[in-house]
Amino acid sequence: MGSQQLFLVLRARWRFAARVFLAILILVVLVTLILPKEYVATASVVVQGKADPLSNSAAYPALLPSDIATQVDIIESHRVAQRAVKLLKLDESQEMKDKWQRQGRGDLVGWIADLLQKKVTVVPSKESDVIGISAKWGDAKFAADLANAWAAAYIDTNIELKVDSAKQYASWFNDQSRTLRADLEAKEKRLADFQNAAGIVATDDKFDVENARLQELSTELVAIQSQRQQSQSRQRQARGDAESLPEVLQSPVIANLKASLAVAEAKRRDMATNYGKNYPDYKDVEAQIAGLHERIAQESERIAASIGGTAQIDVRREDDVKAALEAQKQRILDLKRQHDQVADYQNDVTMAQKNLDAVSQRLAQSSLESQAQQTNIELLAPAAVPTEASSPKLILNVLFGLFVGVVCGVGAALLRELTDRRVRDGDELLQLLGVPILGRIPNAKTAPGRGLVAYAPPAAARS
Repeated sequence: MGSQQLFLVLRARWRFAARVFLAILILVVLVTLILPKEYVATASVVVQGKADPLSNSAAYPALLPSDIATQVDIIESHRVAQRAVKLLKLDESQEMKDKWQRQGRGDLVGWIADLLQKKVTVVPSKESDVIGISAKWGDAKFAADLANAWAAAYIDTNIELKVDSAKQYASWFNDQSRTLRADLEAKEKRLADFQNAAGIVATDDKFDVENARLQELSTELVAIQSQRQQSQSRQRQARGDAESLPEVLQSPVIANLKASLAVAEAKRRDMATNYGKNYPDYKDVEAQIAGLHERIAQESERIAASIGGTAQIDVRREDDVKAALEAQKQRILDLKRQHDQVADYQNDVTMAQKNLDAVSQRLAQSSLESQAQQTNIELLAPAAVPTEASSPKLILNVLFGLFVGVVCGVGAALLRELTDRRVRDGDELLQLLGVPILGRIPNAKTAPGRGLVAYAPPAAARS
């Protein structure tokens, strides 16, 4: 069908198309007027990207798109809806109870929350951290109340989530604090028991005293070793020539004996010169000289023997000092091991104290956070009572009805034309019959040239 044929069909059936158009338009207007009015109220909340004053962080974190998406999910959650129901006290409304008994499932609050969730729309801003909460309802005031209650429920839920998390952390840190405190007390007791058992009061002072004692023993051992070497050297000298020993030479007894010996020898020489060796007194002097020599030898041997005893005493003293020195070394090693053990126990106590202090600090922080009632969500603009209904929109629906009416009118005309086809034009007749047109007769009901009468072909030609 060409454009000319379409024009002819519409001109022939414009009344029918107009009736369809008017019917559609009137139907749209009537439906618009019959539909109940609904009002939309919007409350705005802002999610501030600021640091929590109760936390240790001093930086102001930037909000990511995922953070805003998370907040949108929280706002749309069933938990916020249930809190909004309780804030509006809809669970106490007899009207809601009656509807729930007729239509509802589950509990009353959950059913009302599901109903309200369908009426609330959450729209985050694209360029800021503001989130719009829109409520749609047939009553303008209730729409505003619903939007504001939903925003308040969202803020309360955000605080509740934060506080619940802080309470869980506080409980966990409290348990850890008890465990660490018991561990600290056990380690302190172990340290005290070890110090009492070892008799350690101040390990550093005792360690210094024992080191000084070791140094004294070392010095004493060196001195005794030198004295022992000297005594052994004199002992060897005494075995070879005892009279040349300094002790012998310095002995007053031997000096007196030698002086007496010198007098006796001088007397013997005088007697040998004056009286001869056969003189009886000469024999007495020789016996006296022999006795003096024997006494000198005996005294020298006694001194030499005393020198040997001194050497043996020095050897024993050296052995005793060596044993004392080794015992002192062992005592210092034991004390050092005790010192290291005490240091290990003390380090355990110090580490346990640090862990307890850290956990106690986190416990105090979590306890403060669990009691806080502040959040980074604030109500930016409360919803106002709308003065105009958001739907249905008469002008928009009329425009829609005009468009649909035109489309339906034209479509209805074309559909009717398909069921009752008439020849509207000479060219169409030529296409149908395949014979030339001999002439045109003007329509008798119109002026000449205003219309055409279609020729009806013979029955044989139509067949």
